Order: sequence, then structure tokens, then C-alpha cells
Amino acid sequence: MTLLSSAPARMRPRKTSRRGHLVPLLVSAVIAVAAVALVAYLLWPTWQRGPSSKPAQLPVSIGGTVFNIPAHAFRMKVQKHSGSQERIDLDFAYPSLEAPDAPKHVTADTVMTAPLAIDRIFLSIATPQDMLTPDERLRAIYPLYFDPAQAQPPQDGLAMHAFRDGTPYAGEDLFVGEAPALVARCTRDGATPGMCLSERRVGGAALTFRFPRQWLANWRGVADAMARLVQRLHGTGD
Repeated sequence: MTLLSSAPARMRPRKTSRRGHLVPLLVSAVIAVAAVALVAYLLWPTWQRGPSSKPAQLPVSIGGTVFNIPAHAFRMKVQKHSGSQERIDLDFAYPSLEAPDAPKHVTADTVMTAPLAIDRIFLSIATPQDMLTPDERLRAIYPLYFDPAQAQPPQDGLAMHAFRDGTPYAGEDLFVGEAPALVARCTRDGATPGMCLSERRVGGAALTFRFPRQWLANWRGVADAMARLVQRLHGTGD
């Protein structure tokens, strides 16, 4: 009986010892899990998707003249930065004059020959390459190449002067309107629709607008759109 009663007494300390080892392990595991959860909480990204922080307009200096250009208006990514540049090429939806969101796939080599959409007005701003201003060219150069045989009276306030064959402007016509002022040199419709160029100077920069010849049916609206764009880019806005 003495042997039987003493056996359980010797086993009890062992159970207590095992429990004593388990408790610290459980406490350590709980602390480790809590630490991992805390670190994960602190490092978990809390940002939410929102509008881009890129600037809506970029100040660009050309010929010493500063223009505020909508970021989406640039046709070439390489030109899409602020600061001084020799030339930038832009486009705007017509007649809203908003900068389009469609991606541009134009390079410096193809920007002048890429197909032009008929719902866009294109604008190139560059340092002048010609000593003559557009007004001087209108008064002193263009009339030398007019074809009097194709002269037409003004229609809806817009006069057309055809250029003679064999001249630098063969195959083109010059349109001149007043109130509002418009001077545009346009190619004639053929295999491709005719396109018009309208030039002006703003400070030390030369601005060249391009648009479809068919828009001349509403030439006053086109002239007003170009004036608004100049005011928006160089002035204080519409």
C-alpha cells in the first residue's frame, strides 16, 4: 500500500512542470502574433486611388514668350515638359477647343505628315524662321503670285485669291476676311481634303494653325476659335 500511494505523488510534479513550460510558450506565441499583426497594420498601404497629381497646364517659353499649355494638348511626349523649347505641336477639339484625351503616336519626323483628324484644330508654336511677319507677307509677297484670271468677289465677307501655276504657292488659294480678321492659305481639295494654314505672331513666337478647308464655310467661327486659343494660351483665359 505504501508503494502504491507514493507512486502518484512522484508523478504530480511532472504534470505541473509540463504545464509550467506550456504557459510561457503560449504567451510568447500570443505576443509574436500580436507583434506581426501590429507590423502588418502599420505597413499596410492606406492610400486610395484618386485623380492624378500631374499639373493640368505646363508653362512653356518659346522665343522668350511664355504660354500655358494644357498637358493633354501636346502631340508628342518628348515636348511635354515645362521650360524653354524651340517648338511645340498641339491639337484641340473643334469647336469646344478642349485638349483631347486620346493618346498621341506622333514623332518629330511624322508630326507634319501624320493624317489630320477633321474635328481638330492643330497649332504649332515655334521660334520664327522667317524674317517677314505674316502681315508683311500678305502685303508684299502674296500679291506677286496671284492669278487675276481666277479672281472672285468676296462671299459672305471672305475673299479668295488663287495663286498662279508655276509659283511657290501653286495649287493653293489665299482667303482673307475681316471682322473678325482671318488670313489662311489653303490647298485645294483633291485626293485628300484641302488643308489651311493661318499664321500669326505673339511676342517672339510664331503660331501656325492648321484646319480643314471645309471649315471655311463657317470662317468667322474658325477665326474666333483661333483668337480664343491665343487668349487662353498666352492671355488670362476666355
